[in-house]
Amino acid sequence: MSGDSPRKKVRMNAWGLLAPGAILLALVIVAAAREGGRGIAGGFGEAGGLFLRVLPNLAIGFTLAGFLTYLLPQSLVAGWMGEGSGGRGLLVGTVAGALTPGGPFTHFPILASLIVKGAAVGPVCAYIAAWALIGVHRILIWEAPILGWQFVLVRVAACAVFPPLAGLLAQAIAAVAQFRPNGPVGGA
Repeated sequence: MSGDSPRKKVRMNAWGLLAPGAILLALVIVAAAREGGRGIAGGFGEAGGLFLRVLPNLAIGFTLAGFLTYLLPQSLVAGWMGEGSGGRGLLVGTVAGALTPGGPFTHFPILASLIVKGAAVGPVCAYIAAWALIGVHRILIWEAPILGWQFVLVRVAACAVFPPLAGLLAQAIAAVAQFRPNGPVGGA
């Protein structure tokens, strides 16, 4: 299955690390100025603890993305979510985003694998918007039990139109800008 197209090289865009790296450097300097080595050690200790807490989610997300990239035929992804998929691609992205549970550590690696396999800007944006606005897992676990089904129905009715619209708008902007998301992950 993985042999239906040549492998694309996926690499990180170093420019996307510049701003966070500069902020990190500024925070290290502030911690050092306040508490010296103890402040720096405290900051890195907190970072290490956070990293260990999210590591299982990262491992699952990147492993899922790796298997999707390996197993999904490019023709399938391109057909359902690619440039020519139109409204069907926006609907697929919306439904998939609404139904797929998990947080950003799961979703964004999966989306990167779909982009590598030929998913277009519009369906991917519809997926992200649906995940954020009408994620079924959050509705069932948090929203309905706490806020009630009447509120949920009103909110979902108000929000459901936005994921496909966001995808349609993103697709139009990408067309004007002549942007294709199948380049290096993190790149333009």
